[in-house]
Amino acid sequence: MGRTPMREAGLIDTLVELADTLTGDFDLIDFLHLLAGRCVELLDVDAAGVLLAHPHGRLQVVASADEAPEVMELFQIQVEEGPSLEAWQGGEPVGHPDLADGETPWPRLRRMAATAGYAAVYAVPMRLRDENVGALCLFKGTAGEPGGDSVRAAKAMVDVATIGLIQARTARQHEVLVEQLQTALNSRIVIEQAKGFVAERLGVDVAAAFGLLRDYARSRGRRLTAVAGEVVTRSANVRDLFDNGPPR
Repeated sequence: MGRTPMREAGLIDTLVELADTLTGDFDLIDFLHLLAGRCVELLDVDAAGVLLAHPHGRLQVVASADEAPEVMELFQIQVEEGPSLEAWQGGEPVGHPDLADGETPWPRLRRMAATAGYAAVYAVPMRLRDENVGALCLFKGTAGEPGGDSVRAAKAMVDVATIGLIQARTARQHEVLVEQLQTALNSRIVIEQAKGFVAERLGVDVAAAFGLLRDYARSRGRRLTAVAGEVVTRSANVRDLFDNGPPR
């Protein structure tokens, strides 16, 4: 699962893309999927996911570069144990370079990671001053710490994303942040339902179903969450998604 070294130009382009995406009435879910996807593309990691804090004080998985069930489970378990939970609570990066090590403090995560083919994990808090909104979690397929460039780049991307989340609206900043986070968490539920429906109807796995949903939304200049909602409610507006079927 090795990756080529991160290119400086790719990181610069990504930071610009993240900043540009935040302008106007941006789609938070799609923005966080962009962040996770660019991490896998640019860094020395093989999986990336974003967990945000629920307004009532609990982490929830919001975005992943890979929607396969075994990968989503790796992020979901960290609501209860793992580096993402600790990074969010402590405000400092947390990781383990060798999950096969018997001293790993997260036994359930260790077992799940081994099954999914990942050997190391690293989490970066999404923090601005004293406000922690979540964590970015990175997995590697081989043991060892992520390269120094990867760590610095991950922190840079997280900083841009966190600043954008917190300062997306200058007026009513706190209220808007809470509203955006709650909307993202609610949207995730709808997207999960839509993934399952598309997977069943088209006979594909859930990862492929998510890709079809996202491509469909982007090709029509629509929000992913809006398309997912129409899939769940069986709206005629998305009938062509099923008429065309999965790509051959």
